[in-house]
Amino acid sequence: MRHIFLAESGVRGSWMWVIGLAWLAGCWGADSAVAATAKEIDVSVDVALENFEKDVAGAKQLLSVAKSLLVLPKVIKAGFGWGGEYGEGAMRIGGKTVDYYNTMAGSFGLEVGAQAKTVMLVFLDEDALKRFRISEGWKAGVDGSVAVVAVGAGTSLDSTKLNAPIVGFILDQKGLMYNLTLEGSKFTKINK
Repeated sequence: MRHIFLAESGVRGSWMWVIGLAWLAGCWGADSAVAATAKEIDVSVDVALENFEKDVAGAKQLLSVAKSLLVLPKVIKAGFGWGGEYGEGAMRIGGKTVDYYNTMAGSFGLEVGAQAKTVMLVFLDEDALKRFRISEGWKAGVDGSVAVVAVGAGTSLDSTKLNAPIVGFILDQKGLMYNLTLEGSKFTKINK
């Protein structure tokens, strides 16, 4: 009897994974079922950078001193108990795209629903950028830390006071998001 129960619960657990993954894929929508092309990513990155410069005072100055930027314009996070997120973006050096990356992260907890966000990593240190670019898959909090910056309304960025090697920003449709972390997010170079 015990073996039958374990087998049944294993099947039930497998079905829960299948249902969860189908739900997660459905949250992305039909346009996200296929990976974006390089051109689509570049256009989305341009729009994300324009919005960032428009919405955050001091952003243009910060971006002008950056060694590189990694912009993931649409990172989708969805969950129902188990959660996951995925997004694709471009790394730019000197205003030109040099590589494409994706990000993935998983979580477990009280999560229901889906949201889209923009993730930006601003590299202010050349050594941190080199370590990031040569990695097979760079994981925030393990391979290096990212200082996530929250800027409220009416305040501005002061690039002279930002001394972390990598500074991160998380934005939603309304602007900068608070109390979020990139801890555990994995960034991997992809071919486009």
